[in-house]
Amino acid sequence: MRQLTVDTGMHVSLPAKRSTRAAVALLAAGALMLTAAGCGGDDGDTVSGGPPPNTVKLPNLKGQKLQVTAVWTGTEQENFTKVLKEFEKRTGAKVSFVPSGDDMAGFVGSKVAGGAPPDVAMVGQVGVMREFAQKGWAKPLGAEAGAELAKNYAKGWQDLGSYEGKPYGVYFKTSNKSLLWYNTSAFDYAGAKVPKTWREFLAQAQLISDSGTDAVAIGGQDGWTLTDWFENVYLSQAGAEKYDQLAQHKIKWTDPSVKKALETLAELWGTKGLVAGGRSGALQTAFPDSVTKAFGNKAEPDAGMVFEADFVAANVADAGAELDRDAKVFPFPAVGGKAPVVTGGDVGVALTNSKAAQALLTFLASPDAGTIWAQSGGFISANKNVKFSAYPNASMRKIAQALIAAGNDFRFDMSDQAPASFGGKPAQGEWKALQDFLKNPRNVEGIQRRLEADAAKAYKN
Repeated sequence: MRQLTVDTGMHVSLPAKRSTRAAVALLAAGALMLTAAGCGGDDGDTVSGGPPPNTVKLPNLKGQKLQVTAVWTGTEQENFTKVLKEFEKRTGAKVSFVPSGDDMAGFVGSKVAGGAPPDVAMVGQVGVMREFAQKGWAKPLGAEAGAELAKNYAKGWQDLGSYEGKPYGVYFKTSNKSLLWYNTSAFDYAGAKVPKTWREFLAQAQLISDSGTDAVAIGGQDGWTLTDWFENVYLSQAGAEKYDQLAQHKIKWTDPSVKKALETLAELWGTKGLVAGGRSGALQTAFPDSVTKAFGNKAEPDAGMVFEADFVAANVADAGAELDRDAKVFPFPAVGGKAPVVTGGDVGVALTNSKAAQALLTFLASPDAGTIWAQSGGFISANKNVKFSAYPNASMRKIAQALIAAGNDFRFDMSDQAPASFGGKPAQGEWKALQDFLKNPRNVEGIQRRLEADAAKAYKN
């Protein structure tokens, strides 16, 4: 595997999940870092902000209506709407967008029960996508969409969008979920340095706290952010084999490796002054607000750092900060032998047999659609034919290059591989258990027992 290294001097001005999950065995072992040494790819054919390429043939859909649902709101919804507008322009179809809320499975289930499912859903969890396919709600990709997918995506991403060997989905929006974003003013004032290990990270966090600024903003109101914290610690500490086993529930959540990861998280979550607003404040903080705490007031922030994926860049901009000046980004520190890299993504699936639904998936699988959102920022594409120069700044370009260079060599978000009842629903399963753990980080074994009970019920194994 080609070694990927990190440019720790990368500037990022400050500016949501997603996240986002085929059998774990399909995911190759390995790591993905920020800057790829010698990674290839043509960087010169598309200029950020210019017209998107027109590489795919789409049918005339004049007079046809198409409804699309996704969890995206705010800036993400606005940027996805640009993609849908281009599809309308090329096909003549009329597309409407309906936000699903965080509970995609519940939303789609209610629409299916009512006899009016959306035509296409952008699903953030592999487990949910598989459930849709198993129940017959999701429809396999047609020949055109399948061909476009095969042409533009590595096999690992194709496999993630498949069920029982059949392709169902297109991973349109992907993410590197192993990044920490920091306020340069807070670091400079405290004399803090970019850490490479978990011990160094805790030491620098304490330094920031001692300078008068809470160290880390956590969007604990959104349970998925807490699963991402756990997954990064667990992957680095326990290793890829254990990660795969836990993701498939082949080992129990009462395993000593889970205990060790929770105890490690408690070193941060349970130390006074390291979590912005304290644990109770974190539990009342939505993910976008956690970014605002770090970057809304560039000179005197409420937090020195915030953790999450590359889509944080869009929230940094929303907070009024400038990427590559007011903020910098560094990889999640190594807890064990090597730094973790966890990926996520949103997969487009057809829920009706309409010609328009398949055409949209064909478009989403093309470099044309990916280029449109890449130019707007806050977006990474696993499509290897989206030109790196489409990204609006060097930081996002490097993250995209690293993802493409990794090929099939990545680990996907664990909670997003789980059945929705365990890994993808508010106020239950892993989301709720980790929120309760944030509230009381001393209750390690109690949380383990609850996680195992919920997982056993959901996985049925």
